[in-house]
Amino acid sequence: MAVPKAMPAEVTSLLREMFVIFLAAKLTGEIFERLTLPAVLGEILAGALLGPYAMALVIPSGTIDSLAQLGAVFLLFMVGLQTRPQQLIAVGQKALQVALAGMVVPFAAGFIYLLARHHPPHEATFVAAAMVATSVGITARVLRDMELLETRAAQIILGAAVFDDVLGMVLLALVVGLMGAESAHWMELGVLAAEAVGFVLFMMFIAPRLMNRVKPRVERLSTHDPQLVLALAICLGLSTVAERLGLTAIIGAFFAGLAFAEFAQEWNLRPRMNALNEFLAPYFFFTMGARLNVHVFRGEVWLTAVIITLLAIVAKIAGCAIPMWREGRAAALQVGIGMVPRGEVGLIFAQIGLSAKLLTPGLYSAVAVMVMLTTLVTPPMLRALLVRRERMELHGECDLVVDAPSDGERRRDERRHSIGLNS
Repeated sequence: MAVPKAMPAEVTSLLREMFVIFLAAKLTGEIFERLTLPAVLGEILAGALLGPYAMALVIPSGTIDSLAQLGAVFLLFMVGLQTRPQQLIAVGQKALQVALAGMVVPFAAGFIYLLARHHPPHEATFVAAAMVATSVGITARVLRDMELLETRAAQIILGAAVFDDVLGMVLLALVVGLMGAESAHWMELGVLAAEAVGFVLFMMFIAPRLMNRVKPRVERLSTHDPQLVLALAICLGLSTVAERLGLTAIIGAFFAGLAFAEFAQEWNLRPRMNALNEFLAPYFFFTMGARLNVHVFRGEVWLTAVIITLLAIVAKIAGCAIPMWREGRAAALQVGIGMVPRGEVGLIFAQIGLSAKLLTPGLYSAVAVMVMLTTLVTPPMLRALLVRRERMELHGECDLVVDAPSDGERRRDERRHSIGLNS
């Protein structure tokens, strides 16, 4: 009887590295969750602490980096699965206005500041782009806890976040395409813009119709889980196509998810893709943290990190509040603050710039600090605003009472009790 051969040393080393990274990321993520903070921040922190620039206990190999990039692809595929094309069309003009203003103002603020500090245009572009993307998971959690998810302001926030995802992908396509060219010409800009917008329109309006035609045939296939097999194949295929077009794989993955969003619940795709994300995403966020060079955090980098964080907060609040101002100051501030958190898309922007050597380690670290701080400050800011609004409602001083749920009186009493107000 033949004795099984031992695994090659490279495979054993890779398994050990995967185990350490996965365990460290999940443990720190659990700790952050117990502190009512996003688990993703814990996973990034684990990479920063254990990575090559701090304790140097884990130095991610090329294989781990590839695994991390795969994690980013499936992460954006999952975001697409949660974004129905009908949502983009139905959330209304106000949400689109909030999303556009909330992108233009932070981008302009970051770009102008970095140019004024004599940074090259390509660095200013990547940092400004990273300041744009919103991640409203934290906001949604606060609004849910206070039973305000059904209010008009909450619906505008969530709707604007949907547009924000799509517009962020278009912006990323344009930035990467332009920076990849030897020289930027207006013709190239026009082609890239048309390509990105055409891709968006195709995936929003045509791809769902194609999927409706394909759906009956897919369900008749004998393959085990044919819907999941098709979704994974389309995700990988569109990621490859996006790379070939000079965009990035994550853009293709996002729009692949968008194509399947209408059937995600019926085909039970989200729980199964979420299981894959639970495995792969920690490697992505850990390697994001591992790229944080703590040795560059000297006076200049700290100053840049603090200023772009302040700009990111103020510009996002101002930009998103402008379209809402006619609906009252309270609603405008609630929407503005709700759109403040940046998330994984901002980190992806920065990571692409760093990998392409278009962003210095110092600026990458400053962007990472900005993402973490905007995520951390939003819950207390939003809670403080909502508590103040509740008190003003009690005394009849609020300039706008945001739409209450259908059984308003009972839920308002419960909310007041939950935030420590006496009725």
